[in-house]
Amino acid sequence: ALPIWAMNVGDEKGLIMDKVMMEINPSSCLELGAYCGYSAVRTARLLKPGGQLLSIEISPVYAAIAKQMVEFAGLQDKVTFLEGPSEEMIPQLKKKYEVDTFDFVFIDHHKKRYEPDTKLLEECGLLKKGSVLLADNVICPGAPEFLHYVRTSGRYDCTHYPSHVEYMTNEDADRTTICLNSSH
Repeated sequence: ALPIWAMNVGDEKGLIMDKVMMEINPSSCLELGAYCGYSAVRTARLLKPGGQLLSIEISPVYAAIAKQMVEFAGLQDKVTFLEGPSEEMIPQLKKKYEVDTFDFVFIDHHKKRYEPDTKLLEECGLLKKGSVLLADNVICPGAPEFLHYVRTSGRYDCTHYPSHVEYMTNEDADRTTICLNSSH
């Protein structure tokens, strides 16, 4: 039998996300990679009144599906989808979308973009002391450059949560990494 796999954060890692959201109670959130809208719904439902989630998705098809899922959940007033490559969208966030800084960033897009997009968020002044980054799939399929950077840059205190590849229970171990920006 073929393994069942879905490219969303899933229930196991979703509980980690919920815990972080409830602990930090963010008002300004960024999601890198929307896919089908599962994590956007999961995040937006826990936002405090007036809280906002910006979700960057490179695929117009995935962005349209995610938007429909958010609308179906009745959370469209809390989520804005931005279509385009993250490296082009991130520099526009302050001026075009009037973002000051993000309290919470969920990173779950192209794994090779984790590290450069984290640095770009820093360069654009979108992270502050206390901003939390939650990065999924850092082991499988893996984001070694990101892990090296957040572990060695001196900017982050990281906690790694063992987990599984979405909806798998066998030896497909993964990690969800939570990084607290401790600089500034």
